[in-house]
Amino acid sequence: MGRYVIRRLLQMIPVFIGATLLIFLMVNVMGDPIAGLCGDRQCDPATAAQLKKEFGLDKPVWQQYLTYMGNVFTGDFGTAFNGQPVTELMSTAFPVTIRLTIVAIVFEIVIGITLGVVTGLRRGRPVDTGVLLLTLVVISVPTFVTGLLLQLLLGVEWGWIKPSVSSDAEFGELIVPGLVLASVSLAYVTRLTRTSIAENKRSDYVRTAIAKGLPRHRVVTRHLLRNSLIPVVTFIGTDIGALMGGAIVTERIFNIHGVGFQLYQGILRQNTQTVVGFVTVLVLVFLVANLLVDLLYAVLDPRIRYA
Repeated sequence: MGRYVIRRLLQMIPVFIGATLLIFLMVNVMGDPIAGLCGDRQCDPATAAQLKKEFGLDKPVWQQYLTYMGNVFTGDFGTAFNGQPVTELMSTAFPVTIRLTIVAIVFEIVIGITLGVVTGLRRGRPVDTGVLLLTLVVISVPTFVTGLLLQLLLGVEWGWIKPSVSSDAEFGELIVPGLVLASVSLAYVTRLTRTSIAENKRSDYVRTAIAKGLPRHRVVTRHLLRNSLIPVVTFIGTDIGALMGGAIVTERIFNIHGVGFQLYQGILRQNTQTVVGFVTVLVLVFLVANLLVDLLYAVLDPRIRYA
């Protein structure tokens, strides 16, 4: 296990460098960040030259990247154009988005897996057909439509929730935004669990467990569900990074000042330091989440061994 973890950590290094280099190059071709800082007015040449020198933008891109990565390993993610360190923006944005992601993941696990188990055990029956149609509708409707509709009905028309989340962004306020964020992934988790349960239900080990006279709930929870969850855990693990990075639409709708909000502001103002800094951390989150998912395989299926 220890050698496997070390090998996986070493494999993360080229992936991390490649992903951050790609993001760095893409952000730098978005346009002139100094022009974005000046807004609609044209920058004074002397001021623009001074700003470029101050932010290191007068150097070649490869040199900017090496300098940036060197600073990242010391905990310095640069300074936003408003003079605020990017780490300060992260310290306020990431806790909010982490809470939002936790709410979304809980919805995926509780509702998605439960519906998947129920429909997988009752394949072809009316409840199975109804849930499949419902998941198809959820997948087909864009997230911004679902978010705006729930905000209008629950927040504006019926007054059950606040249309906008407060700056504290407590868990209670994030239930509806978390449901919106998780909606599409929740539908996929339901379908994935259903298919896996339906296939494994006909396996030899399940028939053997039934023939031994084990209670139905024990066959389902200890044998059928445990093996069927492997592809579901893989999907949820990779979805953590996607949810944190893809929360831009949800956070804009409910006025949540999290990672998505900061990324949107950074892209809008061509603030390269903010965008690259946040994406760098998201890459790390994605890599660590995938490592944890791989390690969880051995818990779900003891036959899996790490060399």
